Amino acid sequence: MTEFLSVMEPLAREAGAILRDGYGRGLTGAGAADQPIAVEYKGAIDLVTEYDRRSEALIIAGLRQAFPTHAIYAEESGRSATQAEYEWLVDPLDGTTNFAHAFPFFAVSIALARRGRLLAGVVYDPLRDELFSARAGQGATLNGTRLQVSAQADLGRAFLATGFAYDVRTNPRNNFAEFRQFLVRALAVRRAGAAALDCAYVAAGRLDGYWEFRIKPWDIGAGALIVLEAGGRVTTAEGGDDYLAVPDIVVSNGHIHEQMLRVLREGDEAPRP
Repeated sequence: MTEFLSVMEPLAREAGAILRDGYGRGLTGAGAADQPIAVEYKGAIDLVTEYDRRSEALIIAGLRQAFPTHAIYAEESGRSATQAEYEWLVDPLDGTTNFAHAFPFFAVSIALARRGRLLAGVVYDPLRDELFSARAGQGATLNGTRLQVSAQADLGRAFLATGFAYDVRTNPRNNFAEFRQFLVRALAVRRAGAAALDCAYVAAGRLDGYWEFRIKPWDIGAGALIVLEAGGRVTTAEGGDDYLAVPDIVVSNGHIHEQMLRVLREGDEAPRP
């Protein structure tokens, strides 16, 4: 798996350099400086920029050159027709809305799975030059330093993160009730808008837990493995292990995991601090 990371890490950094070049240009027509970025809407609140596409093109070209028989599942170009034992999960710009508004919280995420089992993953924050990496069974690192999840065992003192799906305006399962329930049971809840970094921050002990509904495999593939290899736990909202196939995820340091699942399961009936 070292050979995988030796390809993934440079690609993530190169893609990150593309994003750094575009950062701060602002939305087209928003009074930005020279050459504002072009932004399109895939949905009512779902953005894509030229930098998403440029980053993805670079990553896919690099992966295809290094591993021509592997399948690729990427946010902007979808799933390759190739059916293969190995599949790459690529999010070229996790946090596009943040990026388009010069909000400094976004990342590149690349993961590799073999028959649905995660083998390696990288999450790269180009603004902070932070590269989170993991290999299955080999631990997780941040710029080469070993990562370890937090030791917080009390949900009432836990620092959490969450997110909301792009159909939040129309889907009845919009996470509003769950957000409220965690707000009154945890120390604090943040919503920064980049699932890959939310996971990486749990692995680094900066957050104690994270949950989200209707998430995509490319959003959390790398981050999930990084959390697991840092000693944390990752499940579906129901507590299952098939989080790459089910679009709900709960990530934690492990110590508060059952408490988080109980809140999701019991709602208002779950214990309060």
